[in-house]
Amino acid sequence: MKSAVETLNPTRVRLTVEVPFEELKDSLDAAYKKINQQVTVKGFRKGKIPARVIDQRFGRGAVLEEAVNDALPKLYTEAVNEADVNPLGQPEVDITELKDGELLAFTAEVDIRPAIEIPDYSGIEVEVDAIEVTDEDVEKSVQQLRERFASTNPVERPAAEGDVVTIDLEAKVDGEVLPDGVASGVSYTIGSGELLDGIDEAVTGLEAGGEATFTSKLKGGSAEGKDAEVTVKVTAVAARELPELDDEFAQMASEFDTLDELKADSRKRLENMKQFDQATQAQERVLEKFLELAEIPVPEKLLEEEVNTRKHNLEHHQLGQMGLTLEKYLEFQGKTVEEFEAETKEQAVKGIKTQFLLDELVSKEKLNVEQEELTEHLMRRAASSGMSPDQFAQAVVQGGQVPMLVGEVARGKALAVVVEAAKVVDTNGNVVDLSDEDEEQAGETAEAAADEAAEDK
Repeated sequence: MKSAVETLNPTRVRLTVEVPFEELKDSLDAAYKKINQQVTVKGFRKGKIPARVIDQRFGRGAVLEEAVNDALPKLYTEAVNEADVNPLGQPEVDITELKDGELLAFTAEVDIRPAIEIPDYSGIEVEVDAIEVTDEDVEKSVQQLRERFASTNPVERPAAEGDVVTIDLEAKVDGEVLPDGVASGVSYTIGSGELLDGIDEAVTGLEAGGEATFTSKLKGGSAEGKDAEVTVKVTAVAARELPELDDEFAQMASEFDTLDELKADSRKRLENMKQFDQATQAQERVLEKFLELAEIPVPEKLLEEEVNTRKHNLEHHQLGQMGLTLEKYLEFQGKTVEEFEAETKEQAVKGIKTQFLLDELVSKEKLNVEQEELTEHLMRRAASSGMSPDQFAQAVVQGGQVPMLVGEVARGKALAVVVEAAKVVDTNGNVVDLSDEDEEQAGETAEAAADEAAEDK
């Protein structure tokens, strides 16, 4: 077999392959054997039909077609290995010549991973938010904990903001009660904004037994988006009572003995959360700078496939589970179709470039993934998916996704190398040391940017 490679552009090549006919012998034999098992010829036992009879009855062309289809994948793989290129996706194959007994020639055009020069990232500088936890932040955190331990007690007075009312609802459109527009015994906290627009004003001031009618645009159901006349009847009013903020509350709501200890723990937890957010922000901004420094061509066909994949996943998985159409989603987001298309393309470009660049850095720095690192990553992915580690591992193996997980860990290690080399300062001018940050967190940042682009891209 002879092959040659022609570079069409930085992300696409054409392979030209010529194969002497004798190299097709195994595929020809396999073709005759396959046809033998599929056809019946009077006077011959099944599977024992001579090749010349198959040629006469079914045509030599059918045999050649079967043989070429069998041989092409292997011949293409040999040509790719010989040319030392990294193909992306499926090739476009064209049989240019097929002379029976003499020669098979074909071309294969395919997208490839572009050659990327890793830029000098040692001079990258980014600014991140400073870690600041105020007394107000701590009070808000403790107040949220206090809210969780609130109790409700029935009261005989008009309902006010913060009260929990039990209500019956009836919605009409054009004077007709909707089939799904009646609900009884609904518990609602006034001011929470969790139900219909206008309901807070309608129930405020009503006592048990009182009712009011208001107009509201329905957010779901059979008449979604239409204005409805809603009648609400209050059947009970209850006041929410918060526990006193004292040592007794601290003992009830936590493992601490005093309120001061509880507040100190809240402050520490908030600091840890802000530190995690700061590290994530640093990784995202360093990655942005790193991408800006590199020249990374993106294959057009690969980009088209990635954009289509993202659209499909959004429409048929994410939005489908929420019962939303793409049109309704864009309406809620306040975006036009053109804006959505441009945004999706921009995200796809960034995802592809992120994978290309970090994969190249993995190769350059010879970053290996240890079994322990892969196991830890698998455990975290399992936890986020809601599956047990054993179930997740089984699904990964059966789906052939182990290389994908290895790639995720490796890219996280690559991004961690860049982040460690960068200068990161906060808004107060203080240098932020991220050398001890978890590579797993960097991996999550890298994967968020790549947005789960397929491993074989």
